[in-house]
Amino acid sequence: MLADPAPLTLADRWRQRDLAVLWHPCTQMREHPDTLPLVPIARGEGPWLIDHDGRRYLDAVSSWWTNLFGHAETRIGEAIAHQAPQLGQVMLAGFSHAPAVALAERLLAIAPRQPGRDPLAKVFYADNGSAGVEVALKMAFHYFRNRGEMHRTRFVALENGYHGETLGALSVGDIPLYRRVYAPLLAEALFAPSPDAYLAEPGQSAAQRAHEAADRLADLFDRHPGEICAVILEPRLQCAGGMRMHDPVYLQRARALCDANGAFLIADEIATGFGRTGTLFACEQAGVMPDLLCLSKGLTGGFLPLAAVLTTQALYDAFLDDSRERAFLHSHSYTGNPLACAAALATLDIFATDDVIARNRSTAEVMRRLAAPFADHPHMADVRQAGMVVAFELARNGDRHTPFPAEARIGLRAYTAALKRGVVLRPLGNVLYWMPPYCVEDEHLDLLAQTTLAAIEDATACA
Repeated sequence: MLADPAPLTLADRWRQRDLAVLWHPCTQMREHPDTLPLVPIARGEGPWLIDHDGRRYLDAVSSWWTNLFGHAETRIGEAIAHQAPQLGQVMLAGFSHAPAVALAERLLAIAPRQPGRDPLAKVFYADNGSAGVEVALKMAFHYFRNRGEMHRTRFVALENGYHGETLGALSVGDIPLYRRVYAPLLAEALFAPSPDAYLAEPGQSAAQRAHEAADRLADLFDRHPGEICAVILEPRLQCAGGMRMHDPVYLQRARALCDANGAFLIADEIATGFGRTGTLFACEQAGVMPDLLCLSKGLTGGFLPLAAVLTTQALYDAFLDDSRERAFLHSHSYTGNPLACAAALATLDIFATDDVIARNRSTAEVMRRLAAPFADHPHMADVRQAGMVVAFELARNGDRHTPFPAEARIGLRAYTAALKRGVVLRPLGNVLYWMPPYCVEDEHLDLLAQTTLAAIEDATACA
């Protein structure tokens, strides 16, 4: 007689309901649920995600790099609850509200500065990182159009960079997996070599690699005189490109080249901003201020969607005219949503009261200590760190010139192995990384390190 099948758990029932109706992002849905686990989450608590059966998962990737201070952070939740009965939404065209104004004031006050440059002076809101990048690209292009410089139509981006999934953002991205299918629809950008220190030749320092890449950027400007309206880059850290890191001197060189050639510098700090790399903004490590600064992800502490583009008074002034065609007519229905602005203001309050950057630097040292032994693993090609981001590059026998083949799914195997042990380690190809919420304690990091090692062992056992 056949045994009765095991009854479905609550998580199983939610999983079934999900797969009946949802199409998930960045996912080959055919892999759910057998190849790629699907984990229905009921609630969050500090660095933990908790499913419907009560199982806890350490959120080592901050839920796609958004969650700064832990899930269900009461101060941010209370700020949203306080705002909700007052005003949930009003269009920002022709209207205004206190949270949007106050947030803009505070963002401009803490934005990167550079001696001899007028500070960032205006804030334009969007509702996600890709949309923020679209805003910055359109502003840069439109500025020169308004000035009659019709030949300035080209953007320069970095090889291996990523700036979002909308068509404009994809045009300045260089991750083949994301852009290859849509290539016929994309504007033609110019791509400069990445300053990625991982690509340094033997004996070449990270700074030397950065200078070499900057020289190639200079060549691009020379080959396209008067055509380039902006350079867009991720300062210090190319996130979706495999958490590849570079020396801050590249940003200094890029700033100088943009100035010398009359182009804008767009800093995409959507992932690197708000303390991830050791300073509030990664640009600060180079002492550089961009012309346009894109912010999102951690802006609301991981509670609500919001993006902000900060720019200069000079750029803003170029759009002031009697003609509506010279205005910046880009818009989003939820631009400057009051609830999201309230969450962002609470996030900035926490930075102001909790000495977050100092704590992060201390936590980063613990992460550095725990990550150091991984360099001796036989399949470890590189261990690198920028603040509270640590990346582990896996390659066959540790040889960076012999990566594991894509079909081996080393990253996926490590991910599933870690998930079984209660840790979320979402890979970028064959790169595992730590980007935990800032509330992690030493015991959480010990668990993270132990689980990461076990996951690597499982993933590479048959390599």
